[in-house]
Amino acid sequence: MSNFKYSDSNKRYHTLDYYYKKKYNTKVAKISLNLGLTCPNKDGKVGFGGCIYCSKLGSGEFAGNKLLPIKEQFNSIKKIMLNKWPNCKFIAYFQANTNTYGDLSFLIKNWEEVLTYDNVVGINISTRPDSISKECYDYLEKLNKKTDLVVELGLQTIHDKTSKLINRCCSLECFNSAVEELNKRNIKVLVHIINGLPYETKEEMLETVKYLNNLNIWGIKIHMLHILKDTALEKMYEKEKFHVLSKEEYIDIVCDQLEYLKDTIVINRITGDPKIEDLIEPFWLTKKFCVLNDIDKEMVRRNSYQGIKA
Repeated sequence: MSNFKYSDSNKRYHTLDYYYKKKYNTKVAKISLNLGLTCPNKDGKVGFGGCIYCSKLGSGEFAGNKLLPIKEQFNSIKKIMLNKWPNCKFIAYFQANTNTYGDLSFLIKNWEEVLTYDNVVGINISTRPDSISKECYDYLEKLNKKTDLVVELGLQTIHDKTSKLINRCCSLECFNSAVEELNKRNIKVLVHIINGLPYETKEEMLETVKYLNNLNIWGIKIHMLHILKDTALEKMYEKEKFHVLSKEEYIDIVCDQLEYLKDTIVINRITGDPKIEDLIEPFWLTKKFCVLNDIDKEMVRRNSYQGIKA
């Protein structure tokens, strides 16, 4: 049985909001930023076209406007956050594309700059496991001593056949090596996975979570595959009409995954959040709060908690 105490939360899993409120005694909001970077899976270093679900805007399409200086991006989103939570603190989230893939001096300049902004308590850096140089790891170790640092790694699945199908162009061994290097430096690791990838079974999705549960990771983001317009995935779906998970199937899988995850692992995200104008399938995903509520209800119905089977 899980030992995690949910004393100030109606959730039966270890939410990011709970984690930060416990740590900082206030709301902590993420501000998504865009450095105008690219990806080695687009520019030909490891592949072309990106992962098949990647939109023409790339990952992090909700991030700031890359044409604006980083401070302007930050301040425009900060105003919105302060209207919701007047006393909140901030995480500077370098989200769009691959945020360790670029000139290191340019990256350091921007990472260091956000630390000078008021009430910034941490930095999240989203990247690929194959895109962190030795010099970058060494700098991140120093940065980790200055702020609450999280490095986000896109894994999506542990299964090689699916990895090839989605054109991930990064091996599981490479992912493992990146986790090991970050662990050596005591840097928190956050892993992205996707449920509903074409032709994956429920058992394969659970195997991905069970695998991660045996690694030293701080957090996880669970996404539902969504098919966006103008992507390679849209073309595949039009041709093959592969099965897209129903809301009920997704909720069942997520609740099983939560049961297998240690309750120390922080659940940073538990559903997708696509823009309706770009979406092909599934449209149930646009009702984010309904999905979240139904996950809560199912955990209550099961009388279950995160980590109960860990």
